[in-house]
Amino acid sequence: MSKNGTTKINQLLPGLSLSLGVAVIAKLLALLLPKLGGATLAILLGIILGNTFFKQSSLAQGTKFAESRLLEYSVVLLGFTVTFQTIGQMGIKGLAFIILMMTTVIIGTYFIGRKLGFNEKMALMMAGGNAVCGSSAIGAIAPAIEANDEEKGQIITLVNLLGTVMMLTLPFLGIALYGDDLLAKSALLGGTLQSVGQVVAGASLVNPETVKFAMLFKITRIIFLVVVVFLFEQKVRRSGTVTTQTTKKRIPIPWYVLGFLIICIVNSFFPLPNILNQAAHTISTWFETIALAAIGLRLDFRKFLKEGPRFLIYGLSVGVVQTSAALLFILLLHL
Repeated sequence: MSKNGTTKINQLLPGLSLSLGVAVIAKLLALLLPKLGGATLAILLGIILGNTFFKQSSLAQGTKFAESRLLEYSVVLLGFTVTFQTIGQMGIKGLAFIILMMTTVIIGTYFIGRKLGFNEKMALMMAGGNAVCGSSAIGAIAPAIEANDEEKGQIITLVNLLGTVMMLTLPFLGIALYGDDLLAKSALLGGTLQSVGQVVAGASLVNPETVKFAMLFKITRIIFLVVVVFLFEQKVRRSGTVTTQTTKKRIPIPWYVLGFLIICIVNSFFPLPNILNQAAHTISTWFETIALAAIGLRLDFRKFLKEGPRFLIYGLSVGVVQTSAALLFILLLHL
C-alpha cells in the first residue's frame, strides 16, 4: 500500500473505530431496551458522547466517512430488499405527494428567503436543499447557479441544523398522529427530512419497515434533482446573475441512488437467493447503525448558537412550511 493510502487509513481509523464502538454498545443495550432499538440508541449515544467527551478534531475524518460512505453503501444494499412490487405500494398517490411537496417547499422557501433579505442564489440553494436532499442537492445546485463558497457553506449549515431538529421531532409526531399507518409515517419522514442520513435516522426511531418505505419517498425526491438543477439554472440565467456558460456537466443523481435502482431492477425481474437478501439486510443494518452513531457524534450543538437570528428564523419558518404541507397532503391524498 502507498504511503498516501496508509496515511488516509490512519486518519480514518480513530473516528471510524469510535463510530463502530458506539454502534456495538448500542446493539448490546438494545437487548435490554428492545423498544428503543439499536439504531435509536446509536444516534442518542453518539449525540451525548460527541458533545461531551469526543470533540477531538482527529475524529472528524473517520466519523465523516462513517456518516456518508457507510450510509451510501447501506442505501445500495437496501435494493436487495425492495422490488417494484414494494415501490408499487407507494402508488400514484405517493408520487403525487412528492411532486406537491417539492413544489410547495421550493416556492415557499424561496419566497420566505427573499422576504427575509436573502439573495436569489441563497434562497434557491435553501429551497433545493430542503426540497430534495440536503447538502448533496446544494452541492449540485451551487455550481450551476454560480453561488460562492461562503453562501454555500452558510446554507448547508442552516439546512443541516433544520434537518437535525426535524429528525429528532417528526418521528414522534408521526407516531402520535398516524399510529400503525406505515405509509403515512413513511411519507411524513421521507417527504420532508433533508438528507438521506436524516431520513434513515428519523425513520429508525420508528421501526425498520418505516426506514424502507421512507427511503422510497426520499429516493423519488432525489431522482427529481436533475429537474431542479436545470430549472434553477434557467431561472438565474434569466435574471442575469449567471455570466458564464456552464461546461460539461455530470448527472447530479448520486451514485448510490443509481446503485439502489439497478439492484432493485435485478431483484424485481430475477429474484435473488434468499441467503443473499438476508446477508445484504444484515450488512446494511450494521452500516446504518454505525453511520447513525457517526451522525450523532458529529452533531455539534454549538452550531445552533453561532447562526444569527435571521438564519434561525428562516430555518424555523421553512420547517413549519414543510411539516404543515406534509400533514395537509397526507390528509388530502389519503395516504
